[in-house]
Amino acid sequence: MKRLRKFIVGLIAAVTLTTGGLSAATPAVTAHAATSTSSTVNLKAKAGIAVDAKTGQILYEKNGSQALPVASMTKLLSIHLVLQAVHSGKLKWDQKVTISKDIAKIAKNTNLSNVPLRAGHSYTVKALYQASLIYSANGAVEALGSAVAGSPHAFVTQMRATAKKLGMTDAKIYNACGLTNKQVGNLGYSNLAGSTENAWSAEDQAKLAVALLNKYPEVLNTTKITKMWFEKGTNDATKMENWNWMLKGLSASYSKLHVDGLKTGTSDAAGANFTGTANNGNNRIITVVLHAAHKSETDPSRFQQTQKMMSYVYNNFKTVSYQAGTSVKGAKTVTTHDAKEKTAKTALADDVKLWIRNDQVASNVTAKTQLKRNLSQKGALEAPVAKNQQIGTANLSLKGDQLGFLGNTKVTKVPLKVTQSVEKANVFVRLWRSIVALF
Repeated sequence: MKRLRKFIVGLIAAVTLTTGGLSAATPAVTAHAATSTSSTVNLKAKAGIAVDAKTGQILYEKNGSQALPVASMTKLLSIHLVLQAVHSGKLKWDQKVTISKDIAKIAKNTNLSNVPLRAGHSYTVKALYQASLIYSANGAVEALGSAVAGSPHAFVTQMRATAKKLGMTDAKIYNACGLTNKQVGNLGYSNLAGSTENAWSAEDQAKLAVALLNKYPEVLNTTKITKMWFEKGTNDATKMENWNWMLKGLSASYSKLHVDGLKTGTSDAAGANFTGTANNGNNRIITVVLHAAHKSETDPSRFQQTQKMMSYVYNNFKTVSYQAGTSVKGAKTVTTHDAKEKTAKTALADDVKLWIRNDQVASNVTAKTQLKRNLSQKGALEAPVAKNQQIGTANLSLKGDQLGFLGNTKVTKVPLKVTQSVEKANVFVRLWRSIVALF
């Protein structure tokens, strides 16, 4: 039955998906010439957003701050906590997790995305992690949550704290998997309606995805897997096929969009959701679609709308890259205080990339210096400062940009350093300057 469904999906997606040309990237200023360019998206979904995966620069937005059910896209927040636990040593990939009766009951529900988990049996963290991301297995991610925090509700508490830390201002979180309160059974909350489910905005989902990829980029090694066996060689062997049909070789893939993640989400209240990421010409973006059409299990609408956004970005924008050690207009020098020289040359301490529309020029990017408080005196850089020492940030912005960056800001902050040592002036020079300042 699953094979037949996948075959039907392939036929429908092949007929209904539209295409748009993209070109290869060029160094420094990366342009994306298109054979057919659309200057608008006309997104057929309640909400959506497209952002740069590194800086969170917003490239397209529709109802980005509207909180909506996110369904299984919830799992990206859970996986963020799982990877955090693995990196801290609290969990190990080969560690066994024993399944409780309540989690096994969820896993046995064949109306939901699941792999078979038996009460009292143990499975490795790695196997549960892969099942959560590839097959959106609800029982698997609930088991991981309990392994991280000790209980489902304790894990929800951690999820809420992490969401707040990531700046997810609209997040309502009730479980690790994204099902309704009724569907998780005894793992839910007795004081909540059965229809209650996790909800937040497209902007919040983008913040989560940006944070996840920047801190744990290895997640892509799993999200890009199209097929994998769970418990192969056992009576519970399950062939997991990725629900992200935009992956290479699957029914909604498009050869000019190099999609390798991240997560779908579907429910009656949420419709069809998808957090996608593509890396074209070393320019990675993240897109979020909330509440696209879901007329049937074979409806590819969420992927069609994702393709629209991705193609729009790559067709209508180019990137301007600045390498560490280069200077940016507006932050090339900084005024000094009590130093031999009255100014000091500065440069970016990290690489940074900004998107500009095809009709814009690189000079539209400007910066303002923000000094560290402990190095600032009367708005100037206090001497002495060592060569290449970080002195603050260059706050980069784009002239005419109306969308800005995630977090409701118009700038992205890049560490700023001095390119030469800033030596303190001797006492006589400082005294003379003080006298001159009196007149």
